[in-house]
Order: sequence, then C-alpha cells, then structure tokens
Amino acid sequence: MHDFLTRLPKIELHLHIEGSLQPEMMFALAERNGIELPYSDVDEVRRAYDFQDLQSFLNLYYQGMNVLRTADDFFDLAWAYFQRSHADNVRHSEFFFDPQAHLARGVSLDVQFEGLNRARQRAETELGITSAIILSFLRDQSEESAIETLEAALPFREHFIGVGLDSAERGNPPSKFERVFARAGELGLHRVAHAGEEGPAAYIKEALDLLHAERIDHGVRCLEDESVVAELAKKRIPLTVCPLSNVYLKVVERMEDHPLPKLIEAGLCVTLHSDDPAYFGGYMGANFTAVQNAFNWPNETWIQLTRNAIEASFISDERRKALLAELDEVAQDAV
Repeated sequence: MHDFLTRLPKIELHLHIEGSLQPEMMFALAERNGIELPYSDVDEVRRAYDFQDLQSFLNLYYQGMNVLRTADDFFDLAWAYFQRSHADNVRHSEFFFDPQAHLARGVSLDVQFEGLNRARQRAETELGITSAIILSFLRDQSEESAIETLEAALPFREHFIGVGLDSAERGNPPSKFERVFARAGELGLHRVAHAGEEGPAAYIKEALDLLHAERIDHGVRCLEDESVVAELAKKRIPLTVCPLSNVYLKVVERMEDHPLPKLIEAGLCVTLHSDDPAYFGGYMGANFTAVQNAFNWPNETWIQLTRNAIEASFISDERRKALLAELDEVAQDAV
C-alpha cells in the first residue's frame, strides 16, 4: 500500500507557499537578510508548533514569513517546496500566496512574482511539475485592502489564475468580500475560498452563493447543514481537505475522528492536500499515509480521490488528459 500511495500522481490544490517555510530555511533567510528572530534555534521554533487553534498558528505563520524579502528568498522557498513535493510524486500544484502580508513589509509584487515564477519554471523543466498561482486575500483585513491588492496585481495578471480567501475565519464571513470576488469574476479569474474550517456551514453557503466559489477550501463543517451538503453534492463542488492540518489545529482531536469517511459517503467531491506542510506534520505523502493508517481504505478509494483532484484542478484539457492517463496506469498496475 505504501508503494501504491507513493506512485499515485498527486495534485496539490490547497497549499500556502509561505506555509512550506521550514525552520532551517527560516533561520538561513533571516541570517541572509539581517533579521533577528524571536527564537534561539530550530528546536525552539518546532516547540512552538503546539497550536490550540487557527489563530495560534497564524501568529507563528506571519512571524515566519517576515524573513521573505527578496526575489531569491521567494525562489528558494518555492523551489524547496517543489523539490520536496517531487519526492511524493506531486505532478501539479495550484498554490496560494498572501501578497498583502508581504506588501505590508515593503516587499513589492514584482519581487514576489519574480521569485515564485522562477521556481515554477524550473520545477516544470527539471521536475515535470506544472503549477499555477492563486492570489489569496487575508480575510482579517478589509475588503478595500483586498480590492487595492487585486488592482495592483493586474500588471501581473498572466502570472496568476485565480483568487482565494484565507487567514482568520472566525468573525470574517465570505460576504465581507463579495465585491472583490465579483471584480475577480469580471476579470475571468477562478474563485476559491476557505470556508467551514473553523467557521460554520453557513460560511460555505455564503462562499457559494455570494463569492461564486468554484472550490471550497477545507469545508469539513458542511456536515452540520444537510442543505449545504446537498448543494455541494449536486453541483459537485470540490472540497480541498487538509487532514493533518485539521488535527494540528484541533478541528478534530485525532485522525480517526476526521469526517472524511462521512464526506465521501455523502457523495462529495473530496480531495486531499497539505495546507501548510512545514507546520502541520508533512507534505502530501504524509497526509495520505496518516489517512490510510486511520481508515485503511482500499485502492479504489484512493484512485477516486486522485481522480477528483485532477478533475477539480484548473488545468488545460491536454494536461488533464495526461494526468488521468498516469492515474489509469497506476490503477491498472495495482489490479
């Protein structure tokens, strides 16, 4: 089973690139840029990974990304992610980044995009990993800030495929961002949104009805409202679920308590991802292994989850066909 899970072509649709910043790189970039960290060493950083909820994680997350200052920093960050993901046989990645958090530190958009795109191009050339960028808005900031950020990013329109919504969910409903998502729709951008992680099922409903989200990131609390489940199933809206993240942030206490089996039984389009792998115990492979250890699923379930992710991705028909062919080959070998 380990060999089978490793060989599956993985599609990462819920990954915050800043959340792939390993402590070792955090210290290396801090030294490069002359930044003093509030931690004495790597071990102290790792001891801080005892999160009580989403906000306790975000405090460390924003502290960590403070070391990202130059295009080379963003390149090193993304290239390290691609190299690590290649070991898990990730074949395509649509990752988030948080431009507002970097702009607030005086890091311009051209610096951010230059570094990320350089890593993306190298990953496709050397590793065969295709990728795309989703510009994500911070929901604990104002909608005006999100609109300003989107407009400022338009000169780089060719470098991102969509917009997302992340950060502190409690008290920041999707309806707060209806106008900026409408503007993104006018621009032909894909729209996705975090909803139903710590926020209620009603936030998922808002993301669908008001933001016209094509994917719901997390979405695990949809089970609290049968009508939301029915809508997700009818429209086949993908849920980008992050199992280890849900355990680390106390959305569930143990992997065995995760609602994944219920989500699948409800006929939902479930996909699995790593979220912030440097902070939550591992990348795609680790998430797959943790879920398999908890639920002991047959090969057919994993094949369907992978097919869901390929179909949920914003890739060309040609690339989708190629990835489905890779999946079929692995499935046939497993038989």
